[in-house]
Amino acid sequence: MSSDFEGSKVLITGGVGFIGSHLAERLLGLGAEITLLDSLIPDYGGNLFNIAHFRDHVRVNISDVRDTYSMRYLVQGKDYLFNLAGQTSHLDSMLNPIPDLEINCHAQLSILEACRVSNPKIKIVFASTRQIYGRPEFLPVTEAHPLNPVDVNGINKMAGEKYHLLYSQVHGVRATALRLTNTIGPRMRIKDARQTFVGVWIRQLLEGKPIEVWGGQQLRDFTDVDDAVDAFLLAASDSQTDGQVYNLGGSEVVNLATLAQLLVDVNGSGTASVREFPADRHKIDIGDYYGDFAKIESQLGWKPNYSLRETIERTIAFYRENLAHYL
Repeated sequence: MSSDFEGSKVLITGGVGFIGSHLAERLLGLGAEITLLDSLIPDYGGNLFNIAHFRDHVRVNISDVRDTYSMRYLVQGKDYLFNLAGQTSHLDSMLNPIPDLEINCHAQLSILEACRVSNPKIKIVFASTRQIYGRPEFLPVTEAHPLNPVDVNGINKMAGEKYHLLYSQVHGVRATALRLTNTIGPRMRIKDARQTFVGVWIRQLLEGKPIEVWGGQQLRDFTDVDDAVDAFLLAASDSQTDGQVYNLGGSEVVNLATLAQLLVDVNGSGTASVREFPADRHKIDIGDYYGDFAKIESQLGWKPNYSLRETIERTIAFYRENLAHYL
């Protein structure tokens, strides 16, 4: 894969965040020239500690994807755009929907317009989400499953994905969408549940607090962040992905009560208790979900490499050393 990225010019939106920083680090090793765009708005996950050990080897632009003029400038001359910037909180999207609309929908259209006008040959990989499926009608969920989001965040992410596919089909701006599911690993947000509930659980364990599991029987799959990075790079480097969507997934499916106990076991201490689902969260919970990733496996050879336990071991070890930087 190094031949695809060596000497290439790459822009990563949300580049100082969880997945973006891992992607940047991998691309550096492949010889790419990298620009990271991040607003560093506290609620959205950007953290300069994520890039501390390679900060001098990338360009960092503190800007917002809602800034149309910045985006028109930043996409110029780039070979690849990994479009990861977004508002990820489902509850926030219901309580304060306008910023979600601006970031996950309006800004995505502006980014694509900037590419169409200023750099129509760029290749884009968009971070979509399994949230756009809503409550599954069948399992495992394939890419052909109906799209019926249960919250504002899912609706806006669905629109953002559709814009990318439309621009690929109509304007020739080559774009691919990866539908992510519960990506976890070192550098994920743990101060609250805006990015993932797993981060909150890890923080609670390390602070000696009990884990609260809402419901407990919901089935989920989890993708290691390094496996997710593999998928982004494979999608960017293969022209057959233009205009396509792909599910990601995990190496195993577990219910949330089992996941909580695994976290306790790996940590070596702690407790987990099952609680009734809060009413405001239950309305937008999707129930059981796990994805079918046969399409990306057959076309690109991608599949998860890490077991769930391996990911959790590596993640807990990271936060034991670096917890103070993520509170």
